[in-house]
Amino acid sequence: MSSPIPVAVLGATGSVGQRFISLLDNHPWFKVVALAASDKSAGQKYSQATRWVLDSPMPDYVKDMVIVPATTEAVQAKIVFSALHNEVAKDLEPQFAKAGSAVCSNASSYRRGEDVPLLLPEVNANHIHLVKEQRKNKNWSGCIITNPNCTSTGLTIALKALDDTFGVKKVFAVSLQALSGAGYPGISSMDIMDNIIPNVGNGGEEEKVEWEPRKMLGKLNNNQIDLADIKFSAHTNRVAVLDGHTVCTSVEFSSPPSDIQTVLQTLSSYQAPAEAKELPSSPQPVISVREEADRPQPRLDRLTGKGMSTVIGRVRKDSILDIKFVVLSHNTIRGAAGGSIYNAELLVNEGLL
Repeated sequence: MSSPIPVAVLGATGSVGQRFISLLDNHPWFKVVALAASDKSAGQKYSQATRWVLDSPMPDYVKDMVIVPATTEAVQAKIVFSALHNEVAKDLEPQFAKAGSAVCSNASSYRRGEDVPLLLPEVNANHIHLVKEQRKNKNWSGCIITNPNCTSTGLTIALKALDDTFGVKKVFAVSLQALSGAGYPGISSMDIMDNIIPNVGNGGEEEKVEWEPRKMLGKLNNNQIDLADIKFSAHTNRVAVLDGHTVCTSVEFSSPPSDIQTVLQTLSSYQAPAEAKELPSSPQPVISVREEADRPQPRLDRLTGKGMSTVIGRVRKDSILDIKFVVLSHNTIRGAAGGSIYNAELLVNEGLL
């Protein structure tokens, strides 16, 4: 980059907004020029308005930045990273796209849009070209690009590697989702301590896990996505883990593998498409396979590949379907802010900004 691309963060004071700010510190392509939040925070210095909840220190570059309202008049940036709540994102994100910004969103408001890319660059990088159809349909110069639900993320990356080789037919998945997925302050300690909550919010979490992978694993065909013909059944649960979503998964294939070693090799050798392979946020490796009997574990494995890698373990035969395994990914890095940043890098790399 001859000069950094100006970017902004919407919802900058929340937990995902903080993760954006942390990951954008010294980013080689992007420079944060605006931080936007609610009216109660606008006009204050970021360090005064924010209760910093990450375990890494607040970056120096944001401490004295003054928070602005989340409006197109106050925020002037080529790329806008959205950490907004869904109901707010639904109204604001199209305004920024119409004003010419590329909105890289962590919200779910537009994931089901027929002309909106739902992106995991290591899975479906070519879906980025849907923005051309979106711009034509909406008559705007900006765009909206979404990353998936944080539970769908690691699961879909694992399924992509397997689907390419064996053809995935059915998936049964049980999630163990970290507390940070509920934002801050999230769930009361009286509710989660010594407990598992077998219902993750009221936002249709299980429906997202059952539908979103079908869009990402689908084929781009004449400017639309043909959903993958895969049946899903998901149970989603909140557990007392700070970061890192774990999903216990069983899969049935069209062409079952002859042995587990073939599955392990398929997973560990999976590579991102060429256009998504060498970007600043590209996961290295895409998939890390652990062969120990008790891995992956959130506390030990969530920061693999700087939190961008998908970690898989306990790959073994399944007595009902074909194989079963455990998949882990960092929900606020790969599954949220880091995913949106990776999407933005792909947009730039493909000349679509």
